[in-house]
Amino acid sequence: MAAILPFAPTTPRRSSGHKFASPFPASHPRIERLRCFGENPTRGSSAEAKPEPEPEPEPENPLLKAAWYGSELLGIAASLFRPPASAEAPAREFELAGDGAGAFDRSAVVETIREDYQRSYFVTGNLTLHAYEEDCEFADPAGSFRGLRRFKRNCTNFGSLIEKSNMKLMKWEDFEDKGVGHWRFSCILSFPWRPILSATGYTEYFYNAQSGKVCRHVEHWKVPKMVLLKQIFKPSRWAWEKKSVL
Repeated sequence: MAAILPFAPTTPRRSSGHKFASPFPASHPRIERLRCFGENPTRGSSAEAKPEPEPEPEPENPLLKAAWYGSELLGIAASLFRPPASAEAPAREFELAGDGAGAFDRSAVVETIREDYQRSYFVTGNLTLHAYEEDCEFADPAGSFRGLRRFKRNCTNFGSLIEKSNMKLMKWEDFEDKGVGHWRFSCILSFPWRPILSATGYTEYFYNAQSGKVCRHVEHWKVPKMVLLKQIFKPSRWAWEKKSVL
């Protein structure tokens, strides 16, 4: 911090223009000096404390982002080798009961989301499409995009890379503009080293004010980003035991 400390024995006066007026006659000018101290100004000092700069947001991890897009491309590639009949999981296409003005009943939307959890829609793609806007935004710790069909395709493709999975809705909370589902998820990927993904988290479902449908689907994983990425490359003990048997 900098403090203005004149070497004059008397206290300088402030003029109307907020400049220091010298207490000495014009014929005897004095040169005032600035001295800087590394300590905080004392109470009553003329120097004002500057606010501390806000911390910058954590930069996006390029490795995690590359892995996210890589998994999407891998899922698309894997879908090319699946039989056409199982290319996509069947989706429930029935319309939700509206209120006559175009908006869907909130309780009906919530109920369909709860039922989607029972079908592990994260990894099967079997979700109620009419509960979401077509341009719904889907976001998770690695990235975000818009498009209901793309989300359904990614979930279906990701499911093809999973050997076994378990997803459970632990708690549901209702708010004015959104619902929050707290979940627990674990799975074994069908890679040669059989990695195990395990995490808890919650998903925010933001509702469109006009239609009542979900317009934003935001996932929050209660595990550090890099820990989740490391789980993908860590061989499971079950994989080593299987190799020893072979």
